[in-house]
Amino acid sequence: MLIQPIDYFLVAWFSVAALSTAYVAWDQFRNNPEPAVMKWGFVLITLYLGPVGLLLYVLADKEPRPGTHEEFVAPLWKQGIGSTIHCVAGDATGIILAAAVTAILGLPMWVDVIVEYVAGFAFGLFIFQSLFMQKMMGGSYWENVKKSFMPEFISMNAMMAGMAPVMSILMMGRDMRAMWPGELLFWGVMALGIGVGFAVAYPFNVWLVFKKLKHGLMTQRGDGEAEEKSSASADGKHAGHGEQSGEHSGEGGELPPALAPTRPQIAALASFTAILLLIGYAYPFMKVNMALSAHEVGDVVMPPGMIMDFDTPAAAMQDMAAVDPRKVSFSAAPDARGGAVLEPRIEDGVKVFDLEASIIEWSILPGERVQAYAFNRQLPGPTIRVTEGDRVRINVTNKLDEGTTVHWHGLIVPNEMDGPAKVTQDPIAPGDTYRYEFTVGQNGTYFYHSHDHSDRQQTLGLYGALIIDPPPDAERIEADQEYTIELQEWLKREWLTYPAMPMEGGMPNFFTINGKAYPETETIRMKVGETLRLRFIGSNTNSIHPMHVHGGPFEVVARDGETLAPSQRYLADTVNVAPGQRYDVVWPALKPGKWLIHCHIPHHTTNNNVEMDGGGGLMMVIEVAA
Repeated sequence: MLIQPIDYFLVAWFSVAALSTAYVAWDQFRNNPEPAVMKWGFVLITLYLGPVGLLLYVLADKEPRPGTHEEFVAPLWKQGIGSTIHCVAGDATGIILAAAVTAILGLPMWVDVIVEYVAGFAFGLFIFQSLFMQKMMGGSYWENVKKSFMPEFISMNAMMAGMAPVMSILMMGRDMRAMWPGELLFWGVMALGIGVGFAVAYPFNVWLVFKKLKHGLMTQRGDGEAEEKSSASADGKHAGHGEQSGEHSGEGGELPPALAPTRPQIAALASFTAILLLIGYAYPFMKVNMALSAHEVGDVVMPPGMIMDFDTPAAAMQDMAAVDPRKVSFSAAPDARGGAVLEPRIEDGVKVFDLEASIIEWSILPGERVQAYAFNRQLPGPTIRVTEGDRVRINVTNKLDEGTTVHWHGLIVPNEMDGPAKVTQDPIAPGDTYRYEFTVGQNGTYFYHSHDHSDRQQTLGLYGALIIDPPPDAERIEADQEYTIELQEWLKREWLTYPAMPMEGGMPNFFTINGKAYPETETIRMKVGETLRLRFIGSNTNSIHPMHVHGGPFEVVARDGETLAPSQRYLADTVNVAPGQRYDVVWPALKPGKWLIHCHIPHHTTNNNVEMDGGGGLMMVIEVAA
């Protein structure tokens, strides 16, 4: 499933890569007079680098006209490309295999980069160099291993010095799907790393070819081709049947004493590339947490702007990660409303309610949908309405892929029913059901919410109103209408939904009342002379929201579920609703017109910092008729 813009780019890129590889393979094996090992080298490089590999093949190796290959590949810069192609094709194949295996095994990144180096070096030295080129190099297999060791060491160091930091930083960057080989992004990062490694290794391979320590591009003619070719080989002779040619094309031959490589030169180059490799390895350890593995964070996407460093724990990344759209089990209709009253069934005098936690997609505005955690496929979760003295049982089924619990905010309940995960109960495992049962001993405005990783789960929507009516013989707060306002903050960036948090990269950019942002919030319709009871719930907020009502003051009649005595009640036009806090107010409709309810922090009445139809976010209208 394509969930980020980069995914669409990668689909296009790898489609072009497949076409490029098909062409290079077809042309190499049909037309180009190149040894088989180089043919396969260009095919693999084009598979890894796509059109870049095709470009290298056409510019440096593809015979432009029959009989001209020897002369065409003679320049040293092309020979260097051939040598680098051969090195990277072998080494990168080992590196890719190692990266995939270590990810599947769940090994930490620091182990991964070590195993990648060993596998890449071994594959390049023992297979691509010593085995595949044994016929060209002459001598026994182990003689070729010995001869190839130092050039391969220099070339591999240089390539991995470029490749390792690119792979590590990007795999442990914002989008850590790059750590898992089942994701397209993994292969995109590997391709980019190979490209950088190729660029770093190229100048060293040019030197190695020039010093006749490595092979470059070569020409291999079949027996059926013409006896004489117009292009000359490196020694000035023409290439005939089965001969290979190309200036600086391989080991052997004599260089003038001034140009022949010396042991100090080789040692200096080996030492320098080893230092480059150490720098390339050290840099990621200073930037990202290399102790983490793909099993821990291999599918998480971090919010833009989040600060991640070398000691950021996996748990923090998991809590702040985006909701994976591929885990959405239900997509609500655009006009769906949350907070519907949940009707109980009666079993032996007990009111029984069923809640199910799952991942859904929910519309907060036309064209603006969020991936959310929800109870009973709605945001907010259903309103549970009972009466003081009721015996209630709430069966909570967990359809998430992580544990969860439910806390009954503000209620006096038996300790084992209180809900804090790992304190009063074990988290409800995925697929399991937990039964909460207690007798309601209070009345007023309350709410319920997740209490397992609540900074993630509650933030993403696992909450709902809990309204407890007083017993029939108790005093009631009178009003003609009532409306519950549940506040929530959202973070939506680059198509993904993240839990809004007061941390770097976690600040919200959308705000909702009962799951909708203005102008999609509901309109309350009244007549002059009627009264409205508003129940404000700080159900999921990181901020204190000063909720203001236009059209005259209201009377604050209850706070945090506790009804205020008549002498304690007071008039106001704004109440500061803090996280978890509740206020009940009674507002009289004094004049006809459209009167706003809104947060008095201006940014919170915008949608992604944009006003729509006069506002946004935490704003709704009371429409009063004469």
